[in-house]
Amino acid sequence: MASGSESEEPDVLNALRDFVAERDWRQFHTPANLAKSISIEAGELLECFQWDDAAESERVVEELADVLTYCYLLADRLGVDPGRIILNKLAQTRSKYPVDRARGRSAKYDQL
Repeated sequence: MASGSESEEPDVLNALRDFVAERDWRQFHTPANLAKSISIEAGELLECFQWDDAAESERVVEELADVLTYCYLLADRLGVDPGRIILNKLAQTRSKYPVDRARGRSAKYDQL
């Protein structure tokens, strides 16, 4: 799979905005509805792995795209930049999970 770059983000967001505007769907995209949609789509993503960890990759990618779509739409509705909030959260998580204590461990930060 190709890795994305931050420069692709505005294109993705603009494409989503155009898609929604063409259909006049923004009226339905309240933060609550978008959060519900994220959860529903995440459940469908999880369903790919329900009985077998070796899920069909094409379906996994399609469901992941649905989750990311609603995440982008929610971030846009809240007026936040998806890349920026991810980087901010990553900085917080780095301090909770210092490499010297967390490397190779899945323990929660308060158990390190």
